[in-house]
Amino acid sequence: MRAALTTLCAIALAPAGAPAQENPGDGPVYRVTFEARIIPTEREARIRWTLGAGSSDVRFLRLRIDPKRQTRFRADGELLVEDDRVEWKPPASGGSLRYAVRIDSTRDEGGYDGRCAQDWALFRGGDLFPTARVRTTVGAKSVSTLRLILPEGWTSVTRYAPAQGSSIDIADPTRKFDRPTGWMLVGKLGVLRERVAGSRVAVGGPVGHGVRRQDILALLRWTLPTLRDILGKLPERIAIVSAGDPMWRGGLSGVGSVFLHADRPLIANDATSPLLHEVFHAATRARSGPDGDWIVEGLAEYYSLELLVRSRTMSRSRHERALAQLEARGRGASLRGADSSGAHTARAVSVLRKIDRELRKRSEDRMSLDDVVARLIEQPDEITVARLRAVCEQVVGEDLGALFASLPRVH
Repeated sequence: MRAALTTLCAIALAPAGAPAQENPGDGPVYRVTFEARIIPTEREARIRWTLGAGSSDVRFLRLRIDPKRQTRFRADGELLVEDDRVEWKPPASGGSLRYAVRIDSTRDEGGYDGRCAQDWALFRGGDLFPTARVRTTVGAKSVSTLRLILPEGWTSVTRYAPAQGSSIDIADPTRKFDRPTGWMLVGKLGVLRERVAGSRVAVGGPVGHGVRRQDILALLRWTLPTLRDILGKLPERIAIVSAGDPMWRGGLSGVGSVFLHADRPLIANDATSPLLHEVFHAATRARSGPDGDWIVEGLAEYYSLELLVRSRTMSRSRHERALAQLEARGRGASLRGADSSGAHTARAVSVLRKIDRELRKRSEDRMSLDDVVARLIEQPDEITVARLRAVCEQVVGEDLGALFASLPRVH
């Protein structure tokens, strides 16, 4: 591999080439540039956060890190590194925070959920740029850009617009401090890009990994219009990234993005879709509260089936058989606990189906679980059993205490 590195800008929600947003609101503005230089020979990324114009509005940044992966911190100004916390007080005139990130990361079940190989790397943006608490003057908001510095011949797929130029704004209207998030794939790639149901979709994988890009795009073309109808709108951009071994053999969602192992079926033998399950997560960005994981996971599994049957990708009779199989699999499973998987998720699908039937019955088929989901994701609040009940009652305008009392115990 040639040692020369070429700069490839990263990507943003704004259209390629869009001018920087000088005044995103009424408060002061400060500029942040995020830079990641990928070093395949070291299996690491060298990171730089640079504060530019408006830096005097930033008092400090506190990062929560993984000290086994994020190391060698240096900075202009004051820097404190203690266990899994980093505090940076930048100079009023601006400056940079620098550190290294080991890209490789394994899951307890085996396989990588972050990997840097000779010709490609796959990781979450949050692994390179971790969550940060930023103290600023009142009302200050960042104008952020991202640059990926990659080996010559490499390209990228992320949830942002394709790179054109040296840098592009990152815009997240829900945050005052914008940082890069979602799954990112860089390297020698095969990529398909297409607009589907109003959303710009990118599907990519390393060359030679057998990623079924055309199949993935075809399934999304059949089903995303239905998902848009349910949710009201889709993310402006959705990225699907994939790779084969030694990546973890499953699917994982991120903000506006999904990772799916190249060998995972798009539709499994039980007729659920691992791809659509994760796409539902990515599109809704739903977060579970202490007793709500079964709701979030159950909705993703329930709608992976609904998207298939409503788009006529699956017949009604096969859909009914799939639901019956899930009911049998989940029979007797508890919905207690913080994590939902396997039989718990199967049981959750049956419970949500029961709720849907009751909503349709009480509203004379005018309301359904679709209306509940649309309202749940309007607000970023955590999803809990209490919130689910409250929204269901808002939808039908009736007390549903008896219905929820009849559900399996979840506390």
